[in-house]
Amino acid sequence: MKKNTLKKELDWVSMLVPLAIVLTVCALFMIFPEGSKLVLSVVRGFLGDDFGLYYALLGVGIVGCTLYIAFSKFGKIKLGDCEKPQYRSFQWGTMIFTSTMAADILFYSLCEWALYANESQVEMMGGMQKWASTYPLFHWGPIAWGFYIVLAVAFGFMIHIRGRDKQKFSEACRPLLGSRVDGVLGRVIDLTAIFALIAGTATTFSLATPLLSRAISHVFGLQDSIGLTIAILLMIAAVYTFTVWFGMKGIAKLAAICSYCFFALLAYVLFGGGETRYILETGFSAIGNLVQNFIGLSTWMDPLRETSFPQNWTIYYWAYWMVWCVATPGVISKGRTIRNTILGGYGWGLAGTFTSFIILGNYGLAQQLKHGLDITGFVAAGGDYSEAIMKIFDTLPLTEVGLILLAVTMIAFYSTTFDALTMVVSSYSYKRLKPEQEPDKRVRTFWAVVFILLPIALIFSENSMHSLQSVSIIAAFPIGIIILIIVASFFRDASGYLQERKDTQA
Repeated sequence: MKKNTLKKELDWVSMLVPLAIVLTVCALFMIFPEGSKLVLSVVRGFLGDDFGLYYALLGVGIVGCTLYIAFSKFGKIKLGDCEKPQYRSFQWGTMIFTSTMAADILFYSLCEWALYANESQVEMMGGMQKWASTYPLFHWGPIAWGFYIVLAVAFGFMIHIRGRDKQKFSEACRPLLGSRVDGVLGRVIDLTAIFALIAGTATTFSLATPLLSRAISHVFGLQDSIGLTIAILLMIAAVYTFTVWFGMKGIAKLAAICSYCFFALLAYVLFGGGETRYILETGFSAIGNLVQNFIGLSTWMDPLRETSFPQNWTIYYWAYWMVWCVATPGVISKGRTIRNTILGGYGWGLAGTFTSFIILGNYGLAQQLKHGLDITGFVAAGGDYSEAIMKIFDTLPLTEVGLILLAVTMIAFYSTTFDALTMVVSSYSYKRLKPEQEPDKRVRTFWAVVFILLPIALIFSENSMHSLQSVSIIAAFPIGIIILIIVASFFRDASGYLQERKDTQA
């Protein structure tokens, strides 16, 4: 009886169409790898180069929008009628951090400085020491978190204030689009959001999992291969599929465990590597440099394409965060004001990402600039990014212990992040779902399997970082339009709510 009831509750189009698309894309990548790379490159060049301003304007606009909301009349609105927040500040902060971009933060923290170091733009601006440490903070800074936070506010308002029982992107557009979201337009919005999220997770898995594979092969003496990488990918999928059965309480506990592993890894590098002073001073300088140049970095588009640095990197990152922000956990902010949600989100998010990049990234930079470990030359010659990270770890004491800690932290991050993702996307699979109701575990298991298919195809076809970035840039283009509609809908709905409350008090 329960099984039949679930069948009636599910929105099968939102489940089966993405599955069919993913299977088709997987087949194309695996059967026609070179042709697929060419198509991705052409489309990415068109969107990233000719429409780069679109992504840049969205990034700047979203940060300004969140700050306006926080300090305007909307900031005082409380998300829900409970006396105190549903989750304590530390618990809430770790969930915000670990359920969003944390899954691949370790990979990028360790090697991103080296990705920029060979760019002529970095040399023109003042050199590796100053800018290879600053650009990671910029690309993982306020604009990145702004995409998450603005949607967290919109969804939190929709769920906890308006009490809507459709936890979908289309429902967040209802105040502006009206009943049209119940038809084809709503279907298109929801399917676009789901596929964008699948594209974002595929990029994450495909980039970072090879590092995990290489670390495990180094410690246990296994042969590093695509087969091992895919086996580890399946193992991670099994872990986060298992955690699916513990619901939100499981996510909260796993987020706390994940944070402790993360802190242990940071402490190991900061105090064990012998570069504590350099790491902290470079990080402090990079934050100052970012604050001083934030507006210029956010609006610089290189119109003459002298280096194409914004098109190759900045535009990609804004697109990456746009597809990932579909997974915004808006439901966990019950009991907080909108101002607290926004400022707290920025505070916890930036604290986590900046700490990671400053400690892990600047340790590698120290090995390059102070000790002659030529990581940038290795990367420029086409060396594997995971192998470059392994070279950095070889300079640390008790390397095997550090690699085990890295592997455990990455698996914990993956499990927490994708556990939260399955919770969010499973909510889209229901025709209606009450705010306090969690999706059925079988539905979440279905999405746990779907999430793993595209990364396997991308790894199997040995796509480059450029190709993987292209997936996100393409998927983000329509999502940007939907985000704008959701933000406009929030303003209309929140204004109406405040007016209703004013009329009631009068």
